[in-house]
Amino acid sequence: MTIQPHGLLDPHAALTRAADRLAHRFAGIVNAETVERVVFESYATLGRTAKVTDLLPPLAEHFANERLTALAQSKGLIAKPHPEILFVCVQNSGRSQMAAALATLLAGDRVHVRSAGSQPGEFILPAVREALLEIGADLSQEYPKPLTDDVVRAADAVITMGCGDACPLYPGKRYEDWQLEDPADLDLDGVRRVRDEIRSRVEKLVSEIAPS
Repeated sequence: MTIQPHGLLDPHAALTRAADRLAHRFAGIVNAETVERVVFESYATLGRTAKVTDLLPPLAEHFANERLTALAQSKGLIAKPHPEILFVCVQNSGRSQMAAALATLLAGDRVHVRSAGSQPGEFILPAVREALLEIGADLSQEYPKPLTDDVVRAADAVITMGCGDACPLYPGKRYEDWQLEDPADLDLDGVRRVRDEIRSRVEKLVSEIAPS
């Protein structure tokens, strides 16, 4: 057994164990080879921007689980108990993270929410975290995630944030583009303004696709 700095298991061993766990979870739904490919692919993708590599194996397992769930849902192998909303911006560090957090805060378990970016950043913007924490939305467990075809296929509504992201188009889905300022260019008061605009848009979206 190879021990890495900080006493961590060799990443390859950690990822192999993660693949075994997910293969067991998705047995009869997704084959083990696909599970392993998704786990290692998720690790490699997240590793392109992550600075804290110690956290990569568990993050890769979490991300792979989301992708495999989306893949199974898109093929009708796992039921979707609630409508799925996907929020997309380039870096997944500002607008899409705010929208996802607000949708979860406002709708609870009436919807399932994902967010992603075509070029995910290294971290969520500190002002975004602060502005959301002010209203009770905690992003401490969230991180920028890459946009993948499987999460688009699983979504019922795909919302882009006016930042030039192009998503694959599939029939039967709701697509919207919200023109919003980029929080990266704003001070905290500006981020609060964007947060409040997103909140009003999210309230309308949720009322239409998952009325209480």
